[in-house]
Amino acid sequence: MSRLKNVLETLNAQGKKALIPYVTGGDPKPEWTVEIMHTLVEAGADIVELGVPFSDPMADGPVIQLACERALKHNTSIDDIFEMVKSFRETDKQTPVVLMGYLNPLEIKGYENFAIEAAEAGVDGALIVDLPPEEASSLVPFLNENNLDSIFLIAPTTTDDRIKYICDQSSGYVYYVSVKGVTGSATLNVDDVAKKVAQIKAHNQIPVGVGFGISNAESAASVSNVADGVIVGSVIVNIIAKHQENKATINSEIKTLVSSMRHAMDA
Repeated sequence: MSRLKNVLETLNAQGKKALIPYVTGGDPKPEWTVEIMHTLVEAGADIVELGVPFSDPMADGPVIQLACERALKHNTSIDDIFEMVKSFRETDKQTPVVLMGYLNPLEIKGYENFAIEAAEAGVDGALIVDLPPEEASSLVPFLNENNLDSIFLIAPTTTDDRIKYICDQSSGYVYYVSVKGVTGSATLNVDDVAKKVAQIKAHNQIPVGVGFGISNAESAASVSNVADGVIVGSVIVNIIAKHQENKATINSEIKTLVSSMRHAMDA
């Protein structure tokens, strides 16, 4: 059983929902990322989504675009991301790590090499934003061979037939993009999210994580009432941007925010 499946099944048995924060690897400095990942876990994260910085992150709003730019100023590469995960695994063997990014760095690395090196580093799954499942047959077999989960996106506009197809191709969880927009979008209608999650669950019982538009403890708790996981990115990355010269403040404010979400979700 994969680490992802184990964590999600354990939480479900406890009547709890997964808190899945996102940070961009290498932002604001590569040597700070592992400590930030540990801070997320200490604050209550169940799964960590680690962004692979890319020059043209088309699904991301300005907050994460700027995070990628800060990371790329330090020439943070996919190999550096693997080293970060290896370092994280020296003291944390349990928390699943999902790499979230875009296809181009994998094309350069090679799909098989990516899967092998990711697994060796301690990665648990991959969410490649610009790789739809219909085009993923060159990558997914290598992920499967290396016990890595394949996570795909579902949008508010995704049809029933395609929801079924995406769920059938996914493992670990599916990522429901809760708004018609980019990361950091402000509008989130929990009633609409609930309807879409029910629509997804009608086709497949794979866990559903919901992201985009979750920015505080209240919205995290609301979404946790209707989904299996709450994915939080831009509000955390904003803290990093605001205090990018002060590591202690970054970790302190992230811990306060994520802890508040964890408490609200468990209440």
